Amino acid sequence: MGIPDIRLLVTLDFEVYGHVQGLNLTKDTRDRCTKAGITGWVKNSKQGTIVGKMQGPKEEVDKLIAWLSSEGSPGCQIDRCDVRNVGNLSRLDYKDFAIRF
Repeated sequence: MGIPDIRLLVTLDFEVYGHVQGLNLTKDTRDRCTKAGITGWVKNSKQGTIVGKMQGPKEEVDKLIAWLSSEGSPGCQIDRCDVRNVGNLSRLDYKDFAIRF
């Protein structure tokens, strides 16, 4: 794995709406982000959504947001995925991708 091009590191917050809790979406999101070299976190919210933060190569983050917007884990019924606080980074703030409680 080479050094990522720092011009292409992005950060964003996301929230996934629909029937998304209790279907392994937080675990699958963590596993996919870890594999893609994305750092940050994900958790279930009290509102029944899944929220989190992603930081990593723009191309990989875009793929994960596309997956969270349309597909998700088996059994999920995703209404939409909102993205907020999008920005560019020179370095990652997190060491890995974690599930928070």
